[in-house]
Amino acid sequence: MENKVLCGANSYEEKYYLDPDFSQLPVEVKNELQAACVLFAEDAGGIITIEFDKAGDIKVNISSDERDYLYDEIEAELCVRKLLDEKEELFGKLSLYYKIKNKLL
Repeated sequence: MENKVLCGANSYEEKYYLDPDFSQLPVEVKNELQAACVLFAEDAGGIITIEFDKAGDIKVNISSDERDYLYDEIEAELCVRKLLDEKEELFGKLSLYYKIKNKLL
């Protein structure tokens, strides 16, 4: 089983994505996820996805276009750590929700 993508943003295409399987989340949660992804993409560039791993825990993945010479991997990693710290409570609740929904507990 692959990771399940919750949401993501792409700075190259200036797009945000929320998996339709999570459309029932409260509007406030969806807005907070969108803001976090879009701000990350604007600040660090590249592509960010917030995913659930096989155990139901949140993982943040980042990548960049190989032709993006301005992308700074170190800065992007620092932004990921900051995002994980700032959204620790939200990500914990989303992880619990996912685990219950998918009977992983």
